[in-house]
Amino acid sequence: MKAKIRKLVTVLEETRAEMDRAVDPPTRRAAAIAVIENPFAGGYVEDLSELIDIGEELGELLASRAVAALGIEGSAAESYGKAAAVGENGELEHAAAILQPKLGAPVRKALGKGAALIPSSKKRGGPGVPLDIPLGHKDAAFVRSHFDGMEVRVSDAPRANEIVVAVAVTDSGRPLPRVGGLKKDEIKGEDGLR
Repeated sequence: MKAKIRKLVTVLEETRAEMDRAVDPPTRRAAAIAVIENPFAGGYVEDLSELIDIGEELGELLASRAVAALGIEGSAAESYGKAAAVGENGELEHAAAILQPKLGAPVRKALGKGAALIPSSKKRGGPGVPLDIPLGHKDAAFVRSHFDGMEVRVSDAPRANEIVVAVAVTDSGRPLPRVGGLKKDEIKGEDGLR
């Protein structure tokens, strides 16, 4: 593996009640997080292909860990998202290199599908900075019940020369959704939108 991983963290969140109403079945979301060394920290580098390749490796690793935390088959996952935070000696383009060109394909493979774009966020911050991972339905971006987010953090990361990378997966949408729009049982799954 090209990534020099200092730490792996997995977070599982299960919501069983909302506003004194039972959520049955509970909604669950999991995030798998890697804290890695940033090989380009501290200076400008034109060719970011090393980080792009690291993104591909991390896509497979993190998606598999998130699905395992949910205890489901990858094909049963409904939503996904990704995020990265670079330490102070990195640049946002380092996060983009990990998240954009190659990370998505292995995530989709782990989930058996994924026609919709994987929502993402990037930021710079120090140890403990929260990552807000945007979430959307994996096969149809217009499913409003699955517009969501998951906040995660690693207390001692990213250090100045590190990057925190996260992939989140859910087995459902938000608890008790009721804002209308396309429902998951109406998905055609042809274009990633509807």
